[in-house]
Amino acid sequence: MRIAIAATILVMASCKKEDVMPATPEIAFVGMSTQQVTEFQDHVTVRFSYKDGDGDLGQTDPDNYTLWVKDARLESPDGYHIPPLAPEGAGVPIQGELEVELHTLFLLGSSTQEETRYTIHIVDRAGNRSNEFTTDVITIARDSL
Repeated sequence: MRIAIAATILVMASCKKEDVMPATPEIAFVGMSTQQVTEFQDHVTVRFSYKDGDGDLGQTDPDNYTLWVKDARLESPDGYHIPPLAPEGAGVPIQGELEVELHTLFLLGSSTQEETRYTIHIVDRAGNRSNEFTTDVITIARDSL
C-alpha cells in the first residue's frame, strides 16, 4: 500500500503543469501588408497575435470598441469593433491572430510624404487592457497627379 501511494505521489509530482494563460489579454505584432501607401488610395493591413486566458475578447454590440489604434501623429486613438472570439461566459482560453485594416491614410501637413507608426492595444469585456505594440514605420505619400 505504501509503495502504491509513494508511486502515485511520484507520478503526480513529475507531471508538468500546463502553462495557464492570464486573464489579461496579450498581443504581439506579426506583420503588415505594406510600409508605403498613397494617401486616400491605399490601406495597410496589420496582423497581430492574441491570447486570453478567459476568452472574453470582443463585444456583441458593434458600437463597443475593443481594439484601439493610435496614429503617432495624432492625440487620440481610433476604436474598432471585434466580435466575440469565444461564446460569452465560456471562460475558455483562446489564442489566434487578428487583422485590422487601416483605411484612408492621409498627410497632415503640406509635404509630399510623412512617416508614422501605429500603436495598438485591446481591451476585454472585463475591462482588462492588453499590452501594446507599435508597428514598423509607414510612409504616406501624396498622389503625384
